[in-house]
Amino acid sequence: MDDGKPTGPKAKWWSRPSAGRATHSGPEATAQVSAPEVTAQVSAPDETELTAVTAELPPVQSPAPSPVPVQGGSPQPLHEPDAYSTPPYGGPGPWAPAPPVQRPMPTPAHGTPVPPAYPGPNGAAADAPAGSGSGGGYAPPPPSGHQPQPRPEDRPQPLNSLWLQYDPWNTPVQPLTHPGAPVKKKNRRGSLLAGAVLLALVAGGIGGGIGAYVERNGGITSVELPQAAKDNGDRAPDSVAGIAASALPSVVTLHVSGSGEQGTGTGFVLDQQGHILTNNHVVDPAGSSGDISITFSGGETAKATLVGKDSGYDLAVVKVTGVSGLKPLPLGNSDSVQVGDPVVAIGAPFDLQNTVTSGIISAKERPITAGGEKGDGSDVSYVDALQTDAPINPGNSGGPLVDTKARVIGINSAIRAADSGVGPEGAQAGSIGLGFAIPINQGKRVAEELINTGKATHPVIGVSLDMKYTGDGARVGEKGKDGTAAVTPGGPGAKAGIKAGDIITKVDGQRVHSGEELIVKIRAHRPGDRLELTLVRGGRERKMSLTLGSADGT
Repeated sequence: MDDGKPTGPKAKWWSRPSAGRATHSGPEATAQVSAPEVTAQVSAPDETELTAVTAELPPVQSPAPSPVPVQGGSPQPLHEPDAYSTPPYGGPGPWAPAPPVQRPMPTPAHGTPVPPAYPGPNGAAADAPAGSGSGGGYAPPPPSGHQPQPRPEDRPQPLNSLWLQYDPWNTPVQPLTHPGAPVKKKNRRGSLLAGAVLLALVAGGIGGGIGAYVERNGGITSVELPQAAKDNGDRAPDSVAGIAASALPSVVTLHVSGSGEQGTGTGFVLDQQGHILTNNHVVDPAGSSGDISITFSGGETAKATLVGKDSGYDLAVVKVTGVSGLKPLPLGNSDSVQVGDPVVAIGAPFDLQNTVTSGIISAKERPITAGGEKGDGSDVSYVDALQTDAPINPGNSGGPLVDTKARVIGINSAIRAADSGVGPEGAQAGSIGLGFAIPINQGKRVAEELINTGKATHPVIGVSLDMKYTGDGARVGEKGKDGTAAVTPGGPGAKAGIKAGDIITKVDGQRVHSGEELIVKIRAHRPGDRLELTLVRGGRERKMSLTLGSADGT
């Protein structure tokens, strides 16, 4: 189908006529611009109009004439007919140039002033529609080779929008990118790592501060624990607290020094004259010229003098003067004590004065011997003791063992340690629950003798015992001390009929297993008391009675 293209030979791409190029003479050029071919290129629907436009076109160098209306009212093209059918006005071809730039214009808001439109190269407005001519129809744009291009600064500027100012086929007003050294890309991973470390440090510091505050103050907020209201302090008189409150004002602490030795012990007030009862081994370091200081429960101190002492009973009496308001501690009866009775021990263990411990009576008439450090037997004490489990430690010696009515029933004197047997309390390492106290009945008698005469008397039977005998019972020796008779002539034993070699097995019906136990049983009585003895002579058991004699103590 004929689409209006010439059927003759077509021009080559290297011989295309261009604007401003001179027309070459010759047969080839003449044939390419012949009138019939031009007529065929610009044929129009109306045959009458074809005769009007078949005139020979002027040279291509001349500027395009202004459109002149023709018959019928149709506008004429503003360019020469293209003999080579060059797009976009001829047929399509592989060398078709890019279409003209279409600049979209924004629609301003109502009332916004709009700059004047840019006039086209022919004086017409650039915004005028293509078909706005008198006759309508198609009006092609003028050839680009004959029209001056407006400068970028003379073009109409749209509203402030960068994308509207971009023209890919025009020389840019300013570079799209800034010249200079390329911008270095930041190390995003390093920044994230630094931020994480900083966040961890801040969080750790805050957490550590909060933890330290909570540990120091017990929490973020103050804690108030429930607590019972203060009572009036009244306690039952027979409770440990009631007993301690009643007995403590009468208990004192002794500090003794002299002869290169010193010691600490306990005592209690016997009367308002200032007599104080304690153990012999407590005051023994003072000797005959040592110093004895008394500290009362309230903290007052006073000097004391030795009234008398007895090593066989391990008791001593000292006296303070110039002290008023003394409160004597009442004395009980040790014969009335029963095993299991509650007791309270008061003293100054390891110089901790006013220390109170409690326990029970574990046993009665427990024969013990203590002392013997001198080696000659002069410091050995024989005690028919009360045993208690109330803790007694070094410093408790001489202190009172009281009952539930705060009455003295014993004088704390010795303890049994796990490694050294029974001995004076002050020589032991500590209590294991085996404490021994001198019965107050014996202590009362000795204290009275020491206050009245300065010395104590011991009950005796007038015989010498064989302390090396290992059998059951106490055997009378063959000879006495210094080769004298074992049975003192005219003494209580001789009068009762005791002979050398007899084995005494009982005292008042109580079994005796050794010579020490026999001495303890005898010293538990007063001189003049009558005893019933059971003995074995020649394999036969005998019974006899005797009255205890008296001997001065040391």
